[in-house]
Amino acid sequence: MLPLLTREGKAAPPVRIVHLGLGAFHRSHQAWFTQHSPDAARWGIAAFTGRQPEAAETLAAQDGLFTLIVRGPDGDHFETVQSIAEAHSGAKTHLLDELLAATTTSVVTLTITEAAYQADGPDSPLARLVGGLAARRARAAGPLAVVSCDNVASNGDVAQAAVLRIAEARDRTSGEAASLTNWIRENVSFVNTSVDRITPRTTDDDIAEVEARCGYRDRAVAVAEPFANWIMAGDFPAGRPAWEDAGAQFVDDIEPFENRKLWLLNGAHSMLAYAGSLRGHSTVSDALADARCRDAVEAFWNEAQRHLTTSELDIPSYRAMLLNRFTNPRIAHFLEQISADGTTKLRMRAVPVLTAERRAGRSGLAAASMLAAWIDFVSASSSFQDPLREQILDALALEGRERTANLLALIDPSLAQDGDITYRVDSLLGSFTAN
Repeated sequence: MLPLLTREGKAAPPVRIVHLGLGAFHRSHQAWFTQHSPDAARWGIAAFTGRQPEAAETLAAQDGLFTLIVRGPDGDHFETVQSIAEAHSGAKTHLLDELLAATTTSVVTLTITEAAYQADGPDSPLARLVGGLAARRARAAGPLAVVSCDNVASNGDVAQAAVLRIAEARDRTSGEAASLTNWIRENVSFVNTSVDRITPRTTDDDIAEVEARCGYRDRAVAVAEPFANWIMAGDFPAGRPAWEDAGAQFVDDIEPFENRKLWLLNGAHSMLAYAGSLRGHSTVSDALADARCRDAVEAFWNEAQRHLTTSELDIPSYRAMLLNRFTNPRIAHFLEQISADGTTKLRMRAVPVLTAERRAGRSGLAAASMLAAWIDFVSASSSFQDPLREQILDALALEGRERTANLLALIDPSLAQDGDITYRVDSLLGSFTAN
């Protein structure tokens, strides 16, 4: 039997970053950027899972090491990433408290969902984070930065609001004279980010390929495209790795870069996920090879581009780069994975473009087409995933324009209140199901 990938007795880097939400994207993105920083030997990551311990158990058995397969059009590159020093179940809150209370901990990174920002229960990721911040305050361990790494708009601001909400509730029940909420306001920065790297699900074939090519067993393999992007805006009061030397970008205003990514990359993904699935495709590259799907993406990009005017964004080059990435035939980015949680995603991807177009006196036809494709998709699929699944099923039981209006209301109530939008989306139904 091949040996298991481990450090073979060599020391891991000291923990100075704590991560919540251990998964493949964290490993292909933040862990990879940290590994490629020139001061990586000083910045180990302690990563915690959400509710399930399996990912942590697998990674802990390998001393935090994993193989990243960078899958380009011309072949695969294998890299052993060593920046995760520890991997733990999210249930180990005592250990999370201890790490967050350590003066050596300077940064907390998060990869959680929008739903997790709204969850206030004691087992939610942000409730655990607040508990750890309370331990840090009690230890007088000083300031740190919280860095959200997800597709939520203004993610740092959203994280701050959620953390303060939970802290305020804790203050009301604790009876302590001093306020945890005020301490967080004064000592914790919340960094807004835009993150980007296509990271498809790892398959058994990927694991077998590592065994054949690398000569060891690795049950924590991650796969990613060659492209990686990380843009941040905010303060790091206790320091950070030299991520800029690994390719990260630091800006004063994240919003234009965030919108570019949400509308052009993520928006195209949603269009392809729904239109492509309706037309029988299973991956991004397959869907983009379909002229009708490609035309729908280009039309949506044309609408979005009108509202991305900052010169540093270089939209023509960005669009060309996206097409190159999407057509990488060796990255099997499955539409089923992208199609999940449509009510949440479309609220950030289609609605802002549609609203901006209509405000400018135009129809927003391409953005409306994405909403229609989603309605057709959930109508045709019995297994779609969405946090509002039950409400979607209730709306699907209705008929005609009432059905369309009720489905649009689940994405954004203002859509259903606009009769013109409801009419236009309703008229576009079936656009991708017809031959």
